Amino acid sequence: MDPGSIDSIVAERLRLVDQRYTSGRRRLVALLEDAARPETIPELLERAPGLRQSSAYRNLHVLEQVGVVHRIVTSGEHARFELAEDLVGHHHHLICTGCGRVDDFTVPAPLERSLEAALVKAVTGTGFASTSHRLDVIGTCEACQR
Repeated sequence: MDPGSIDSIVAERLRLVDQRYTSGRRRLVALLEDAARPETIPELLERAPGLRQSSAYRNLHVLEQVGVVHRIVTSGEHARFELAEDLVGHHHHLICTGCGRVDDFTVPAPLERSLEAALVKAVTGTGFASTSHRLDVIGTCEACQR
């Protein structure tokens, strides 16, 4: 999705809850869009000199509430943030229990369909209606294995 359309979607979602797409929120969306992987608030602040920590927390909370940002809780000290899947595409996460690093990964379409079918089958009979899924693979990254 191109940045212009992400900005228009974000602006509309905020408008629906009587919030504005402020320069601080635009900056956070741009930082997350440019990030190679989900980032912590300290990582975002390091890449954005002048961005205040209190503003980052407050704005990320609002962006999460309107479905623009997704929070990933890890074993690390800080949660990580990324743009929501409907803005950047479906993917999964590799979460390191050693350092808290999170990397995105995708699987080939046939495997994704098999995974979806297995999950639908797994919840059959529970009364739960599955609409999508997220897969977090927990383990240790290459650096923590050394």
